[in-house]
Amino acid sequence: MFSLNLLDQLNQDMKSAMKNKEKDKLSVIRMVKSSLQNEQIKLGRELTDDDSLTVLNRELKQRKDSLHEFEQANREDLALKLRDEISVLEVYMPEQLSEEEVAEIVKETITEVNASSKADMGKVMGAIMPKVKGKADGGLVNRLVQQHLS
Repeated sequence: MFSLNLLDQLNQDMKSAMKNKEKDKLSVIRMVKSSLQNEQIKLGRELTDDDSLTVLNRELKQRKDSLHEFEQANREDLALKLRDEISVLEVYMPEQLSEEEVAEIVKETITEVNASSKADMGKVMGAIMPKVKGKADGGLVNRLVQQHLS
């Protein structure tokens, strides 16, 4: 559902949001389309599925970070708006791996790269992240790698 298909999907969803007068959803879709187009201009080529996923991940991460800040500042009004934006974005993301599935990938990767201590953390993370790109939260992966290397 990425690259050209993602743009097609975004365009269809944008039309639907306009017809249904879903202003917030429309705004999020427009922001994502804009980010994808900016990335395409920056790279000077058509976006691959991987490029599109990177942009979506970045948009999602920014919102999750802001959500955390708003929750800590007790700004429920702003937090609510961000939760809605996050739920719109998650529709376009690949299905997320469960914690058990990520733990299994972590174990396999630790064995693959012969990691034995926390000093190997970077090597393990570098090998895992491309495998779980867009399908698992980096914070979860980091926590599981630390658990398995301790």
